[in-house]
Amino acid sequence: MLTCVLGVLLGVLLGCSLRSANLSETSIHLVKFPGEMLMRMLKMLIIPIIVTSVITGLASMDLKKSGRMGVHAVTYYMVTTTLAVVLGVVLVTIIQPGKQKTIPTPREGGPSSVSTLDTFLDLIRNLFPENIIAACFQVAQTNINFIEVPLKIATQNATNATNAIELLNQTVTKMTRKLQQSPSPNVLGIIIFSIFFGIMLSKIREEGKVVSDFFSALNTIFMKMITVIIWYSPIGICSMLAGNLLTLGSIQDLIESLGMYMLTVILGLMIHVLITLPLIYFAITRKNPFRVFVAISQAALTALGTASSAGTLPLSIQCLEQNLGIDERVTKFVLPLGATMNMDGTALLEGVAAITIAQMYQLDLSIGQIFTIRDRIRTCVNVTGDCMGAVIVQHLNRHMLNNRKDLDADSKCEKDEI
Repeated sequence: MLTCVLGVLLGVLLGCSLRSANLSETSIHLVKFPGEMLMRMLKMLIIPIIVTSVITGLASMDLKKSGRMGVHAVTYYMVTTTLAVVLGVVLVTIIQPGKQKTIPTPREGGPSSVSTLDTFLDLIRNLFPENIIAACFQVAQTNINFIEVPLKIATQNATNATNAIELLNQTVTKMTRKLQQSPSPNVLGIIIFSIFFGIMLSKIREEGKVVSDFFSALNTIFMKMITVIIWYSPIGICSMLAGNLLTLGSIQDLIESLGMYMLTVILGLMIHVLITLPLIYFAITRKNPFRVFVAISQAALTALGTASSAGTLPLSIQCLEQNLGIDERVTKFVLPLGATMNMDGTALLEGVAAITIAQMYQLDLSIGQIFTIRDRIRTCVNVTGDCMGAVIVQHLNRHMLNNRKDLDADSKCEKDEI
């Protein structure tokens, strides 16, 4: 943990000190390169760890108990996400960051290329990928295009030749939908497949023991690989923070243009992670919530540096299992699910952004520099919420998990005696 903190501090110090040096693009690229390597190493293990973790965790539980755990996890995600949205709306209504800079109402534009219905249908499609191998690097996405087609009107309907020519030259906008595969892993589909596979594996018991042991061994290997990567993570975090600070535009201009928006988002994220989540944790477990913060600090700092919830998943699993003693069946099921479903920070941020844009009458938020800071804090909040949820699920199911451990231990003793 101390090495990660040192990496963050050195990254900020290095980035701030080198800003005045006006480094070339090549030099900045070299500064960011070690961080890129850390991201590549973490992403390399995301899918293997998700698959083996979920299958291994569910294979050791029966359907009824895994279903109960899933209900607890999904309920927690829904409650925290709702609270995050409400908090964001309250803050943006009170602070009103959009009032600081108003933009004239834009002219009426063309039709939107984003459809809520298509987004929802794409979500359902991606739950069940048609090719599980392709799902590792492709995700289904509906693209909407608008094309101009001639308006077919018979010439005899016109009163004269001139009007006939004018009518025939008119066009109408037609919407077309095309389902395409975007170059991004379908993590949700992979998780659903792994859940289905793990549940079926748990139902066949002894017949599937060889398969269960195989995935368990794979998961152990992948976790040991993560242990090696952890030793490199301080260098990668330092590199990414320094590189992003070097590519950041004028901080003064950013604060002047979007300062109140930054303040509203960051304030909301801090309230959520330091007040809302600890209160939920204490209300359910009656334990000190800040011990969880200490235990997962390495994963949180990595999330701050990488801005990737999925990339931090292996570290989150390891932190909870080693530092808090959370049952591996909980971490291997709840955390992969949370990395996809639980987006407290994202929900709060988008709620604030939507109302801010409305207040500003469509401010162009394509200023990418502000996202660098915002996304890292948001990801840190998401990862913290995932870990807090896993600890809560462990608490709610502690009796069931302990009974299962006793049964497994008795079964193992009987086999040894035989």
